[in-house]
Formats: sequence, C-alpha cells, structure tokens
Amino acid sequence: MTTLKCISPIDGSTVAERPVLTPPEAKETAARARAAQKAWAARPLAERIALVTQGVENVGEMNDEVVPELAWQMGRPIRYGGEFGGFNERATYMAGIAEQALAPIAVEDSDSFKRYIAREPVGVVLVVAPWNYPYMTAINTVAPALIAGNTVLLKHATQTMLVGERMAKAFHDAGVPEDVFINVFLDHQTTADLIAAKAFGFVNFTGSVGAGRAIERAAAGTFTGVGLELGGKDPGYVMEDADLDAAVDTLIDGAMFNSGQCCCGIERIYVAESLFDAFVDKAVAIVSGYKLGNPMDPETTLGPMAQTRFAEEVRAQTADAIAKGARALIDPSLFPQDDGAYLMPQILVDVTHDMRVMRDESFGPVVGIMSVKDDAEAIRLMNDSDFGLTASLWTADVGRAERIGQQIETGTVFMNRADYLDPGLCWTGCKDTGRGGGLSVIGFHNLTRPKSYHLKKQK
Repeated sequence: MTTLKCISPIDGSTVAERPVLTPPEAKETAARARAAQKAWAARPLAERIALVTQGVENVGEMNDEVVPELAWQMGRPIRYGGEFGGFNERATYMAGIAEQALAPIAVEDSDSFKRYIAREPVGVVLVVAPWNYPYMTAINTVAPALIAGNTVLLKHATQTMLVGERMAKAFHDAGVPEDVFINVFLDHQTTADLIAAKAFGFVNFTGSVGAGRAIERAAAGTFTGVGLELGGKDPGYVMEDADLDAAVDTLIDGAMFNSGQCCCGIERIYVAESLFDAFVDKAVAIVSGYKLGNPMDPETTLGPMAQTRFAEEVRAQTADAIAKGARALIDPSLFPQDDGAYLMPQILVDVTHDMRVMRDESFGPVVGIMSVKDDAEAIRLMNDSDFGLTASLWTADVGRAERIGQQIETGTVFMNRADYLDPGLCWTGCKDTGRGGGLSVIGFHNLTRPKSYHLKKQK
C-alpha cells in the first residue's frame, strides 16, 4: 500500500502520513459523490450558501490550531497568523454574488416565447490544491463549486495533507453531507485514471506546469472541463512618477513573503533609470532586516522553504546568475542559518534575461532588479517570459497604467499594489501559466454549464 508522508521543513520530522485510496476505492468514492450530486443540487440555493458559509466559519474557529500546524507542514512563520482572512473574504464574496451569477439569462418572455439560458452544475468537481496557500487556494473552487450545486473531491498536496481533513470536518460539522464534500488521498496514476474515466465534470488544479500538462493529457478526449493555474514569473515595473517608498515596500514584500512561495509573488522588477539606485538601496535595507529561522518563533519573519529541493533550485538559479555577471547584494553573514530548506533572501542586480533567475520560475526568496529607460523597454522585458499571471505597475497615471496593461501578456494588471487576489475579479492567466479562471462571476460560470430553453407558447 502506498503511503503519503508530510515531512516538516522545520526539522525533517514526519508530521503526518496517510495511505492512498486503492483504484477500486477511489472509483467507489467518486461514484458516491456522483450519486449525491443531484440531491445536493436540488436543495435551495440559499440553503447551500448557508451550509458553505457555516463550514467557512468552522474553519475560522480552528485557526489557533491551524496556524502552528501550517508552520510544521510548510514552514510559514506563526507571526503571520494563517490564512483565514483571505479564506473568509473569498468564500464570503462568492456566496454574496451567487444568486446573481447563477441566475438565468432572460432573452424573451412574451406572449409567443419564453427563452432563457440557465446555469447547471457540471457534476463532480475534483480540486487538486497546492501547499503554498493551502486553505485560500482550495476555497477558491470549493466554495463556488458547492454553492453552484456540484459535489467536490478535494485532493490536497502531500506537503499540507492535514488541510483537506480539517476542511472536510468543518464542512461536515456545518451540515454538508459527507458524500457531497470528500477529502481524498490519491497517487498520481489513480488520479489520472479517474480523470480519463470521466469520473469528474470539472478538474481544477493549481501547481506546476508539468503536472498541469499531465492533467490535460489525462483529460484528452473526455471533454472534461479543466482549470489550470500553473507557473508564474510575475514582474513589477516602477515608473519615474511612482511613490518610491510604497513601491519598494510592496514589491519586496511581494517577492519575499512566505519565503517567496506565492503564486503571484514578484519574481523580477524593472525600475526607471532615475529611481533605480534609490529603489535598490531601500530594497537591500528591508531585506537585510529579515530574520530567517524556526517559524514557531514569533520573531521569525522568514521561515524555511517547504522542501529542501525547492531551496536548492533557487540556490542553483542564483549561482547561475552570479556566474554570468550578476551581483548579489545581501550579506550572507546576516543569515547564518542558510542551510537545507532554510534559504537566505537575495537581491540580484546586473541581471539579464540570459539568466535563469529572470526566466525560470524561482518560487523562492530571490529577485532580480533591472534598470529600464522607458515604457517600451519595460513592456518588452515583462512580455519576455513563458508565463503570464500578474504584473504590477507603479505610477501616478491611471491612463498610462491602462495603456501599458493592454500591451502586457498577463492575467491581471495591478496598479500600485501586488500579490493580491481580488475575488471580484477573475483569477486567470495566459501562456504557460495555464487556462480557465476562478472566482468572480466567471468562476461560477466555469463550474456550471449553460443550458438553453426555447419555449414556444400555444395560442
């Protein structure tokens, strides 16, 4: 029997281990979810909203236990207090717009015809969630999927395997039937086989490009809907009229928070020539003040990366850049614990797009900063990437930001902020970042299917 293990980045200890479902068990579990879906969808929308909302509240009541549990599983310092704020914000917003988002689109209601487009649930939704923000990324799909009348199987990342169990308990205690929301432990092959066997009406995945391709291959020819949020290399562009202090504070936090392990974290920064030196000096001062250490220590601002192999990839990118002429500005003596999963933060200048650190996803506490002479150069460099999730523009001119945004290949354009997911807007990306969109009205539409009614009335 295959067993999944969560190994803590804090000290290498085993936090938890769980056996995976056998293929027959997995097939039976998916069948139970499918059998339960019609009755769940038949419940009034208001009832489904109330049950999901109570499940969310139940997760919040677990927060004192969740915060240290997350630190042990994936290394985020306890001082940051967990994810319930964003978790609740997203679920609450989706609950608030559900009636409008799921309402039929009226085309005609006359003496002759009644024509409209209804939204119907797709059936069983498989949510494959990542470890970096395990509660917030999961709720992005779990809440609207359940509210829309789907049943859900949640397969969480091994690194945060306890999250799925906590969410399932919270929702079951709220009154969501056990077969409507099921937490599962599956290996990759069994997951692929279920997708290929049309066990799901929709699959939502957040993770690596390689794994996203594997899910698309499994779904090929099944016509199963797929939503994929994959890699990112999100840029920031600081223009000459920007609020410099705000830009530095926000972009460096966006690059380093959670040890750089953020889906929409800032991984490369382009600064107007006139502000470049001042920006870099302020950035170095901020990063030099971080404390790398045990995430259970309230004084720690930077915990370990989730796995040693992730830290080694960032070290390799940094070494490659330095070998090609980049300069590292953060003094290693400030971070004596730099070892294994514990990775010191780093700022690189004299970087170019010939270096992996400016092209490959880093997903760690390193950022390259380049000087640019004008908007055209910044746009060219921001688009010189295989990824397109978000871009952060810093200027006092809204029109300028909109004009630049129209030329950037990205899913979201931020102005004077970064590293934030607005539930009122579609969370989406382009290029190797993936396909589909979550949250907002569009999130509900992607978890339902349109059904047209053309009703001719008798005279």
